[in-house]
Amino acid sequence: MKWIDLRSDTVTKPTAPMLEAMIKAEVGDDVYGEDPTVNLLEKTAAQMTGMEDGLFCSSGTQSNLLALMAHCNRGDEYIVGQLAHTYRYEGGGAAVLGSIQPQPLDFEPDGTLDLDKVEQFIKPDNFHFAKTKLLCLENTQGGKVLPMNYIAQARAFVDARNLALHLDGARVFNAAVKLNVDLKEITQSFDTVSCCLSKGLGAPVGSVLCGPRNIIEKARRWRKVLGGGMRQAGFLAAAGLYALENHVTRLENDHNNAKALASGLSDLENIKVDSAQVQTNILFMDIKDDICKLQAHLKKNKIIIDRSSHLRLVTHLDIESSDIDRTIEAFKSFLK
Repeated sequence: MKWIDLRSDTVTKPTAPMLEAMIKAEVGDDVYGEDPTVNLLEKTAAQMTGMEDGLFCSSGTQSNLLALMAHCNRGDEYIVGQLAHTYRYEGGGAAVLGSIQPQPLDFEPDGTLDLDKVEQFIKPDNFHFAKTKLLCLENTQGGKVLPMNYIAQARAFVDARNLALHLDGARVFNAAVKLNVDLKEITQSFDTVSCCLSKGLGAPVGSVLCGPRNIIEKARRWRKVLGGGMRQAGFLAAAGLYALENHVTRLENDHNNAKALASGLSDLENIKVDSAQVQTNILFMDIKDDICKLQAHLKKNKIIIDRSSHLRLVTHLDIESSDIDRTIEAFKSFLK
């Protein structure tokens, strides 16, 4: 039996055609701007997001940090969700390396930030306070897709208050597929967007930061400062290009598999999962049984999950419908 890893959509392996594209990639020295495959990836991502320029980064953590450092100066502030990756899961980089103060707020149940609450935390223009410069949103947030009308409201909100708007779009392609819209319809409302290639799209590494040319040039300088200058990076960029060209529309398969998994688990005793809340490739469940015993049981069946009573399961490129059936049966056999 194959291993079924449901911890994240970052665990995928490159497909054979992706590996072939990597092997055949034309490369150069990207620090000199001479890697044609990196240049093409940046141009392609910029076009897909409707932005002027793009910057290939080693990770989503790096691309988000570069966006924050390009928008904000030392002593400035960004407003962000309590559970947002740019605040909670990226090592505190904005504060540690950028001297940028985070102002975290609770997400609403639909993954949005209440703009009335955001309004209350924008600091006055007074030397007692950090300068509020940036609002950061996340799409998807816990697998939930930001509503299009909310994105439009957020754009109008920041424009009226002279703020910039950044999107951590780690799974923004999932959002576009779910809404059945062109990616630009989502990203055009933002000043910058970080697009991850190594989550649902299945590339082995990398994200692209897209935005106006002047912001991307600042980010490129900071990338060098942070040690992110890469040489013959076209081998990695080729995987990202292949993913953008071949792995976007198939994200619907992951969404359907997540729905099927949630539906199959929703009727089991000692498990609480609301399949109606599953919008993309992520589902959460609460488990009353001993999670360590469940984890051990599933591992015997070659199924890997995290150890949490509020368990997150993520479907991805390496998960097939037959794997969903196997997983449901393994849960059932444990509960018996």
